Amino acid sequence: MDFTVPEEHAAIRAAVRELCATSFSDAYWRALDRDKSYPTEFVRALTEAGWLAALVPAEYGGAGLGITEASIVLEEVNRAGGNAATAHAQMYIMGTLLRYGSADQKQRYLPSIARGELRLQAFGVTEPDAGSETTRLKTTAVRRGDCYIVNGQKVWTSRAEHSDLLLLLARTTSYDELSDKTRGLSVFIVDLRRAVELGQIEIRPIQTMLNHHTTELFIQDLEVPATNLIGEEGMGFRYIIDGWNAERILIAAESIGDGRWFVDRASKYASERVVFGRPIGANQGVQFPIAQAHARLEAADLLRHKAAWLFDHQQRCGAEANMAKLLAAQAAWDAANACLDTHGGYGFAVEFDVERKFRETRLYSVAPINNNLVLAYVSQHVLGMPRSY
Repeated sequence: MDFTVPEEHAAIRAAVRELCATSFSDAYWRALDRDKSYPTEFVRALTEAGWLAALVPAEYGGAGLGITEASIVLEEVNRAGGNAATAHAQMYIMGTLLRYGSADQKQRYLPSIARGELRLQAFGVTEPDAGSETTRLKTTAVRRGDCYIVNGQKVWTSRAEHSDLLLLLARTTSYDELSDKTRGLSVFIVDLRRAVELGQIEIRPIQTMLNHHTTELFIQDLEVPATNLIGEEGMGFRYIIDGWNAERILIAAESIGDGRWFVDRASKYASERVVFGRPIGANQGVQFPIAQAHARLEAADLLRHKAAWLFDHQQRCGAEANMAKLLAAQAAWDAANACLDTHGGYGFAVEFDVERKFRETRLYSVAPINNNLVLAYVSQHVLGMPRSY
């Protein structure tokens, strides 16, 4: 195995780091958090620099990079103190369109997405009653002539208010009619702005403990052209699994970026803060939790890169992607607590940014998939133990 860092990866890190340091300081993210605002300037800058089109093939105006490179972009944003959530969705949603979309769909959407003229940042999957049991979702899409009529409800659909397009998973065959319960679901590209204007989709924001821009969608008699069906009808669950694997890898990278931000801040503060005549970092009770968090982040990062390599080489990576997300989220949370403990009371002060990042990184222990469900997946599908749910 060769662990040499490719020059292009180092270049990506340097470029993203410079972009964040130049224009998007702690104060920028702090103000957005205070006002619950969307980072419009940040998204525009990422688009203009080509990072939001990292996964779009060069023939459609994108950078033609892999999930490995995309994950590096997001990691560096979070390590710089930012929140890459506004970027990761467009990257992982892209996978479904890239792998299973028709030539016409790719030509219709990808060049505009690459130029920043269209935003594909909303993913309508989760429902109030189905939760993580995706095969139980109830939103229906009924074929009528040359279009589908969609009715239902989605929840935790983040960035719907700031996206032009929606990737939507809906039921095209009744659950009771299926012997294979993973069939009967289909994926559609929805013109979200038009649907809202026509009153076919109502978007209701959900207030959360962090600045995450998530919403509920109420869908009534939504008309979706049949040409907007991605791939084969009834195979949508299989298609979005690829998107989920990409999402897990990207979330792992963001968690690692968060974790490294916490370790950097904690190490610096512990080295500079003097109490009883010496830096608090001279105490092993302060040092060791920070060092432990660093070690765990390094281990999680190795699995993240393995999962990304498998994904980019179109090999099975479900176990690695899920475990990378699990370990990275745990390591980031360990680092967050070590950082907060190191700062003491100052860790709760808004101006130090620790409490903001603390809230942001806590999300990834439960979303986009709860770590307990990851453990259940590993137990059943990797270790061969009986199903626990």
